[in-house]
Amino acid sequence: MKIDKMSETVKKPQINVASIETEPNPSAIWYELMLAIVILLGFLVRVIYYVGESIYTLINPPPPKSVKGEIVLITGTGHGIGKQLALLYASEGSTVIGWDINEANNQKTIKEIAEKGYPKAYSYVCDISNRDNVLQVAKRVQQEVGDVTILINNAGIMPTRPLLEHSHVEIEKIFGINVMAQFWTLEAFLPSMKKNNYGHIVCLSSMAGQVGLVNLVPYCASKFAVRGLMEALHEELRGHPKNNIHLSSIYPFMVDTGLCKNPVIQFPNLMPMEKPSEVAKTIMHCQRNNILEKSIPGYMAGFVNVPRFLLPLKAGLDLKDTFGAFVDSDKK
Repeated sequence: MKIDKMSETVKKPQINVASIETEPNPSAIWYELMLAIVILLGFLVRVIYYVGESIYTLINPPPPKSVKGEIVLITGTGHGIGKQLALLYASEGSTVIGWDINEANNQKTIKEIAEKGYPKAYSYVCDISNRDNVLQVAKRVQQEVGDVTILINNAGIMPTRPLLEHSHVEIEKIFGINVMAQFWTLEAFLPSMKKNNYGHIVCLSSMAGQVGLVNLVPYCASKFAVRGLMEALHEELRGHPKNNIHLSSIYPFMVDTGLCKNPVIQFPNLMPMEKPSEVAKTIMHCQRNNILEKSIPGYMAGFVNVPRFLLPLKAGLDLKDTFGAFVDSDKK
């Protein structure tokens, strides 16, 4: 009873709402305005410097990084871009680690590397959509080969049909291979890169990660996710002083790997499908020159993104319909 009486006597603090200032302080406004102007002027000076630096680098590009002796892990080396990347890095003196769920195709790639007399190459069977499998195989790689210094997340799938014709199992598989696998490989290999403050991570998104396309709703969503992952990871890493872990995001147009079964291109001679070997060369160029983002062909990102900022919505859609390309349903 005493406690009850005591609690009744405790007075709650009274807040005088009228005493809280709702009007901004004029002097504070002027101070922040002047500070913003000074910061903006400093930013403009830096922009001029950055533009000049870019022009100088364009005219006098620095030599590309050597990849000799690097340990390069590539997913999806059984065919297509992944196979071409494996051959390229092996030819430059890298130790290549090929991951693929198709053991037979992966072994063919590794055998081809050996027949060319290149340095060692290793084949591992891995379901990259399975976190436990990725971490297990990654542990074997570290024990048998060493710390991975270049990680290339290349593997992906691209079923093409209207959204409601995709099964939930298929959508989960698309995200498991195209998106979640990126997280699992980062979980496996980024810690050693951070420990050594050294490494390079390359992720293949797609031009479908820049613009939405018919018959590719889940695929586009997965590739937009990869784009967001890499942009956010770049922000996280660059916040660390003296960071020496580089990232490259690649956005290819349609590539002749067998994924684009029914391509429809308005101007096929002006915008032909890309060859895996040429795409692989561009990817290596980006990695060796620390290029953060690159569309293939190079003009494609500007062609897709600039109109949406400069043109009315209907004009941008009209441009897309006139000059665009898409993939027809693979169920036809």
